[in-house]
Amino acid sequence: MRYKRPDKKNSMSILEASERDMKYTESLQLSEDSGPTIVRNIYECFRMLGDSLLASEGIEAEDHITPVKELMKLKINADRPVNLIDNLRRLRHNINYYGYKPSLDEVKEVKAVAKSLFEPVKNEVLKRIKSGTPLAP
Repeated sequence: MRYKRPDKKNSMSILEASERDMKYTESLQLSEDSGPTIVRNIYECFRMLGDSLLASEGIEAEDHITPVKELMKLKINADRPVNLIDNLRRLRHNINYYGYKPSLDEVKEVKAVAKSLFEPVKNEVLKRIKSGTPLAP
């Protein structure tokens, strides 16, 4: 990790980009060809929320694990556990680096995870950015 000055403006910009990308990804038609893109985009939206949280504290992550770990520390009230975001990271890794092609059922499950978790996670990240609440140890 690299430390720099906390940047609320950049943090908000990343959060807003995550929202836009999620909205676009939700509009994509589900098919075998679109499946990998949908999974990658959904994961990326969550990772960006983690980056947004870190940027608000002046931390620049050098990998994907750090932002996801920060999200998993959040206390979120949702139908699904927040640690499913790490499963998305692994699935995206398999798609990108091993040519894995997710089944339509897997993509539907990823979309269901996003539907359940994205708004609560985003709202908690936004609350922390605005309040200046430090990251959990």
